[in-house]
Amino acid sequence: MVNHKPELSPRQKQILKELGDCDDEMSGQQLHRALQDRSFSMGLTTVYRNLRGLQQKGMVRCRNLPTGEVLYAPVERDQHHLTCVNCGQTMVLRYCPLKNIELPKAQTKNFDLLFHTLEFFGLCKNCSEQKKLPSVTL
Repeated sequence: MVNHKPELSPRQKQILKELGDCDDEMSGQQLHRALQDRSFSMGLTTVYRNLRGLQQKGMVRCRNLPTGEVLYAPVERDQHHLTCVNCGQTMVLRYCPLKNIELPKAQTKNFDLLFHTLEFFGLCKNCSEQKKLPSVTL
């Protein structure tokens, strides 16, 4: 992982602060509304452009939901998830199963690793049980 601190614009600093103050992930639209509520207004396109810049600097991670929505969080919040593809329920894994994995040096010698994501998709208990119920026709 990169250990140097990149230069940040005032907008990027505000976005990082907002993401850090939130206990959960935020979509770009949620972040946009939160910034407007705090009188640090910027356009939605500007929010997404700065999120992308922060991601490229290794400071923000993003997670793509099955619905197509993207959620953002500070990279130091190393959370991974189990996501139901039916109802969208998400459960946070208590630890990162990849934390101590060593990547092959030959493949990563010309690669500056910024962050990783790990997602598991399946059916939650409720959706799994509903799929097993016999259908009733009227």
